[in-house]
Amino acid sequence: MGFITTVLNFFGCAAQTMKDGEKVSNETKEQLMRSIESFKNRPIYKELTEQIIDTTSDDKLLQLIFDNLSEIQSTDPAKEYETVMGWNKSRQAIYMIWGLEGQVNNGGYNQFYFNSTGQFYKHLPNALKLVGANKFADLTKRANGIFEKENSKITQHQDGTMEGFSKSYDDNPLNKFDDEFYVLYKNEDLQKIQVNFIRKHKIEFIDK
Repeated sequence: MGFITTVLNFFGCAAQTMKDGEKVSNETKEQLMRSIESFKNRPIYKELTEQIIDTTSDDKLLQLIFDNLSEIQSTDPAKEYETVMGWNKSRQAIYMIWGLEGQVNNGGYNQFYFNSTGQFYKHLPNALKLVGANKFADLTKRANGIFEKENSKITQHQDGTMEGFSKSYDDNPLNKFDDEFYVLYKNEDLQKIQVNFIRKHKIEFIDK
């Protein structure tokens, strides 16, 4: 779920350029390759210190925190929920919001609920409120309400196949929330909100 990393920002820029029919320059390609290498070789810490957090730039801070949380996550997918719920509220919030952000940006709320990220859906509104993302909290709370109310309709085609999952987007009542999310995402910097929260509550993310 490395959708907020520098490397993927470069991917997005390159993709947009190609979409617009322009040729990607050699300089852009070189920057992209350097970013990929930098991302692949980034330091990942199982234990975070105050110094590590303080010396990490804002554009890399969320990735740093998520990498750390991934390191202390159980290797058994069946224990993901149990492990996350054993963390403090701040760590829970960043982990859950990362999942929401990545899934909705990639495939909408329908994909968020369908994948393992959906197991945290009831906790997301409070997690978003905790970091100060109140508009996202309200939006997700309303999406949750429709997901519960229209669950049989939303999941009727989700039979475990890609075809079934793709079909579940047809006339899906969650689609309208995707549009709201994308508009809000352009106007509210969800990543900056989280970074500011981490800076103010860094003690919650320090291991030693």
